Amino acid sequence: MAEEKIEKDLEENKPAAEELEEETADAVETEAVEYFDENTAEEDETEETDETAKEDIEGEQPEEKKGFFGKKKEKKDKKDARIEELTDRLQRQMAEFDNFRKRTEKEKSTMYEIGSKSVIEKILPVIDNFERGLAAVSDDQKEDAFVEGMEKIYRQFLDTLGEIGVKPIEAVGQEFDPNFHNAVMHIEDEDAEDNTVVEEFQKGYMYRDNVVRHSMVKVAN
Repeated sequence: MAEEKIEKDLEENKPAAEELEEETADAVETEAVEYFDENTAEEDETEETDETAKEDIEGEQPEEKKGFFGKKKEKKDKKDARIEELTDRLQRQMAEFDNFRKRTEKEKSTMYEIGSKSVIEKILPVIDNFERGLAAVSDDQKEDAFVEGMEKIYRQFLDTLGEIGVKPIEAVGQEFDPNFHNAVMHIEDEDAEDNTVVEEFQKGYMYRDNVVRHSMVKVAN
């Protein structure tokens, strides 16, 4: 009796159970579909975000790379400009030093010549006195030992001056040249050519290419 009652209840409740089962299955299916749609949308959104980020990175990467090489090129340009500036400064300093060296050597040479010329000018009167003294010696006194000694000293003076570049200016018989001669007297002389030196009162001298003292002469007109 009890078993029959149970079977009867099951038969009576079977439609309701089947309906509940269908509703439950539909609800589960709906929930699963919604869950799948939501997850799919999130994945799509994530993929879109990833793609956007990738595009941004790819778009920014060349700019960063370009900016890096641009900075490197800018540093290189500044370095080259600095090298050119220092090279130009060095060349200018070398040129200035070379000009200074040449100018110093020229001034040194000029000062040396001026100093030598000053000393020679003070020695020349001594030479003049030797010449006057020897010219005043008579023929009888020329063989005297003292006179011979003075003449040797005079010759030694001239040789020493010649070794350092001092030489007498040729005057007598030469055409008058104001660069070398100082005319203190003019005479009429039919035997001499015009503008010719006929007599020398004081000998002139040159030191290398510079006149130390002009010859004091007489010129024929």
